[in-house]
Amino acid sequence: MRSIKMALLALSALALTTSLAAAQESDANKTWTEVRIGSEGAYPPFNVLDASGKLSGFDIDIANALCEHMKVKCSFVTQDWDGMIPALQNDRFDAVIASMSITPEREKQVLFTNKYYNTPGAVAVPKDSTIPDTSAASFKGKTVGAQGSTTHSQAVEKFLPDADVRIYPTAEEYKLDIENGRLDAVSDDIVVLSQWIDSPEGACCKILGSLPADESIYGKGAGIALRKGDTKLKKMFDDAITAIRADGTYKKIQDKYFKFDVYGK
Repeated sequence: MRSIKMALLALSALALTTSLAAAQESDANKTWTEVRIGSEGAYPPFNVLDASGKLSGFDIDIANALCEHMKVKCSFVTQDWDGMIPALQNDRFDAVIASMSITPEREKQVLFTNKYYNTPGAVAVPKDSTIPDTSAASFKGKTVGAQGSTTHSQAVEKFLPDADVRIYPTAEEYKLDIENGRLDAVSDDIVVLSQWIDSPEGACCKILGSLPADESIYGKGAGIALRKGDTKLKKMFDDAITAIRADGTYKKIQDKYFKFDVYGK
C-alpha cells in the first residue's frame, strides 16, 4: 500500500509541476483574439452578479473597455475569491480583473499589469459606536470583520493586533454581521464601505477612518493578474490602460460609479 501511495503522490506532484510549467510558458508566439476574464461577482461596486447571473460593475466595465481597445473578444468567468489565483494558474481563465491589489506576495505567483485604480483601506463602525479612532489601542478586544485572503484582512491583523479579527468568505457576509450587531467594526476599501453606508442596508454604520497606506500590504493599487509567462498580454493590457485613460473612456466609466478620481497617485 505504501508504494502505491508514493506512486500516486509522485504522479500528483508531476501533474502539478507540468501544470505550473505550462503556466510559465511565454505567449510571445500567441495571437490573442479572445481573453477569458475571471472576476468574483461579490464585491460591489467593483464587481457584482445581478439576478440573472450577469457580471457588472466598475471592474467589468473597465475590462470591456480594455478588450474593445485591444480588439479582442472578452468572455467572463465567475470565481470565488479564495481560488482566484490557482484558477488562473490552471488555465480556467487568462486574466483576473477583480480589484486584486498588486502586492509583493502575489507578484511571486502571477504577473501584474500596471494599476487601473488605487484607493485606500478604511474602517466602518456602527453609528452609535464609542470607538474613537483607528488606533490599535482603540480596538483592543473589539471584533473586526474582513473578507479573507485580502489586503484588508492583512491590514487589520497588522494595525489592530489586539482586535478579534473575524474572517468572512465575502464582503456581503461581514456586512450582514455588523448590520445585525455581531461585529464592532469592519474593514475594506473605502469606496466599498462608502457606497455601502450610503445604501439602506448600510444605514447602520459610518466610516471611522482609514488605515495606514502601507505598500507592503496594500501594494501599488489594483492591477490585472496574468500567468507569469504572458508578457505579450501584459503589454496589450498596459497599452490599453494608458489609451483609455488618455481618450476619456476611463473617466466616463469612473464617473458612472464614483464622485472622485479612483486612479490615485
